[in-house]
Amino acid sequence: MNADDATALISEVSETERELVLTRFSHDDAWRLGCLLVELATERDLPVTIDVRKGTQQVFHAAREGTTPDNDSWVERKVRVVYRFGASSYLVGLRARAEGRDFNEIHQLPLQEFAAHGGAFPIRVDGVGIVGVATVSGLAQGDDHALVVEALRTFAAPSA
Repeated sequence: MNADDATALISEVSETERELVLTRFSHDDAWRLGCLLVELATERDLPVTIDVRKGTQQVFHAAREGTTPDNDSWVERKVRVVYRFGASSYLVGLRARAEGRDFNEIHQLPLQEFAAHGGAFPIRVDGVGIVGVATVSGLAQGDDHALVVEALRTFAAPSA
């Protein structure tokens, strides 16, 4: 990816994070968001692990056929990035790669504990900040990120 493409993608992902802010997020909301992600993954036969947290509590977790326990490890590592850096794991990784640097080396963080790869997205509530994380693992990182964003957009849309 060239510098212009990286800058445009970083801008797009940053704007998406500013745009996707909820008015509230309860345990029931976390469950509904997780179910929506499973529904999208099932319709497309995607081999993904889905995880939704409120605070540090795991409220929803599902692993579809074709995933392994390694996907659970990826979820944990991506979630840690969101909570530590206050941004999606994809955005944090994109910023490091745009500088031509390795995320884990820059921040001196162990690879076994932190993964700045797409798929973990902060759940923000207006006036509160980050209250949870929705994560997908199993696809290419841009696709993991896109699935979470799609589900959040659907979830946040006003009911018809």
